[in-house]
Amino acid sequence: MGLNGIIVELLELYVIVIVLYVVMTWFPVTNPGGPMDRFRFLLTRLSEPVLNPIRRLIPSVGGSSIRFDFAPLIVILLIELILIPIVSRI
Repeated sequence: MGLNGIIVELLELYVIVIVLYVVMTWFPVTNPGGPMDRFRFLLTRLSEPVLNPIRRLIPSVGGSSIRFDFAPLIVILLIELILIPIVSRI
C-alpha cells in the first residue's frame, strides 16, 4: 500500500469518526465519566477541530427544539471530493 492508499484509509476512517460522533450526539449522557462518555469525548476531540470552522461559515438551521447541523455533511462531502482524484490514481 503506497502513500495514496494510506491517505485514502485515513480519510475513510475520519468519515467513520464523524458519523459515529453525529450518532453519539443523538443520545443523552447516561453515565458521566463512563466508557461511552469517554468514547464520546474522544470523538468530540477528533471531529470538532474540523467541524467548528464549517459551523462558523454555515450555522445550523431549525427551531429551538430541533436543530440541523450541516457541518458534518459538508465535511464528509469535502472528504469524498478529495478522495476522488486520489482513488482514481490507485
